[in-house]
Amino acid sequence: MSTILVLTNSSGGLYDFRNELLVRLLEHHRVVISLPDTTKVKELEEEGCEIITTPINRRGVNPKEDIKLFLEYRRLLKTIKPDLVITYTIKPNIYGGAACRFLRIPYIATITGLGGAFDRKGLFLKMIITMYREGLRKAECVYFQNTENMDIFKGYGIKGKKERLVNGSGVNLTRHRFEEYPKEGKTTFLFVGRVMKERGILEFLEASVRLHRENIEFAILGYCDENYQELLNEYEEKGIISQWGFHTEVHPFLAKSSAIVVASFHEGMSNALIEAAATGRPVIASNISGCKEAFEEGATGFGFTPGDADDLIRAMENFLSLSKEGQAAMGKAAREKMEREFDRNMVIDAYMEEVDKICLASIRER
Repeated sequence: MSTILVLTNSSGGLYDFRNELLVRLLEHHRVVISLPDTTKVKELEEEGCEIITTPINRRGVNPKEDIKLFLEYRRLLKTIKPDLVITYTIKPNIYGGAACRFLRIPYIATITGLGGAFDRKGLFLKMIITMYREGLRKAECVYFQNTENMDIFKGYGIKGKKERLVNGSGVNLTRHRFEEYPKEGKTTFLFVGRVMKERGILEFLEASVRLHRENIEFAILGYCDENYQELLNEYEEKGIISQWGFHTEVHPFLAKSSAIVVASFHEGMSNALIEAAATGRPVIASNISGCKEAFEEGATGFGFTPGDADDLIRAMENFLSLSKEGQAAMGKAAREKMEREFDRNMVIDAYMEEVDKICLASIRER
């Protein structure tokens, strides 16, 4: 039995989007997970995973903290002696990858998105490029979730031994089952995601003001990640928006909505978008890599330019011009696209191909 160590920055993200891979790994391997929080630890342990708590400052850029994280990963690798390491998200990819390279332990990395890091200029950009190069250059395989991210890395000479493209984390078509389209009531545009500027919250709020009508609801599902709570409360008091809060189980809320709005400036692959489409809901989505792969213009949703409230409103008005039957047909087409292209089992198979090859090679070397 091989030992596989998973390095990630969130138990919730790991469990919600990659748990099916963990279950597959547990069939033949010991699985140890390093993560910073306890949100889904109970569920992961019940399945058979071993959990180690490793603090991570997800958004901070503090050299002392980052060196400490690298040293902690190196200590962890020496203690556990894994046959393979799988890393997700920026800091585990960079510092976990560097620690694996230092100790000559095989590892696989996944680029789940770039955020705004590569929009920067000057010294900060050079630092990010250097860190990624050092973290990934000995990776057995680097998985990308959209072609734009892959091309950006290639352009900067950031590469592992091999690259593969997958459709995000895929979507669990059973958990996010098809739901019949709402036939009555208000048209509900549901914003799903963290409430922050880069997720397009300001454009969504502007659209909610300008399209405000008795028969249209603008709802927000997600926690406030930046200082917008007072503004949200003000809009809700005026009856312009509804706050549905933060929930770990989003499916019932997707089912209540008429269309999902994903207004992000950057995405690896939008899980909110593909989960909504799997539920049978049309999407209003940013025309960016990480979104545009998962919808078809005019068939399963409408795209718009991120950061452009006028264009978001145009896309919403296109949706509102459809009959209920037309909206329902769009939702059905969205589900069919997910079944054809985004079944999570396809993504898991792509990972298991590399895992099996690496673990087999490790066994032969013993």
